[in-house]
Amino acid sequence: MASSTMAGRASVAQSETAAFERLAGLCAILAGVAIFLYSIGFIILRNDLVYSIFQMLGGLLVTAAIIAVYERVRQASGGFALWGVALWLVGTLGSTVHGGYDLANALNPPASNAAALANLPSQVDPRGLLTFGVVGLGLLVVSWLMTRTAGFPRNLGYLGYLLAALSLVLYLGRLIVLNATSPLILYPALLTGFVVNPLWHIWLGLTLWRGR
Repeated sequence: MASSTMAGRASVAQSETAAFERLAGLCAILAGVAIFLYSIGFIILRNDLVYSIFQMLGGLLVTAAIIAVYERVRQASGGFALWGVALWLVGTLGSTVHGGYDLANALNPPASNAAALANLPSQVDPRGLLTFGVVGLGLLVVSWLMTRTAGFPRNLGYLGYLLAALSLVLYLGRLIVLNATSPLILYPALLTGFVVNPLWHIWLGLTLWRGR
């Protein structure tokens, strides 16, 4: 009787885990789309309202995928998994708040000289410290764990390495070079925003959607 009850609970737990992974997979796919649209709004359209909305939505969507990834990679190393996911989650939430901050300013500009204020670093996410720097460090750890976990394609982990490296380059570029038109910033931004970042999130979403 007891074994039957335990088996039933285990079955329910597995069903709930599978349902959450499918939800997380869908969120990751939508996040990949939002990241691509954010890049269009930021780099091509240069529309504060458009890119801030998609930055905020993308960050919120990624949070579900982060938890699902943690549930898998913690099997490889609990401590490293918690550390990597914590960095990734904190950076993503920082990016979300940054998007909300920009959205608030786009809807209600705080001063007549809004262009000058736009060049000031965000108090929440100065020069992309969280969006690129902290997220990049978190993805570096998580990608390493993905290559050691059976539930993920090894090439997804390698693509995560590339995304982490590009994110760190973007943070350092925005911090040191500052000029967004500099090749040191522009080319990594184009590669990250239009190719690597959306592709990695969509691939991650499909992996989670298919289940274990």
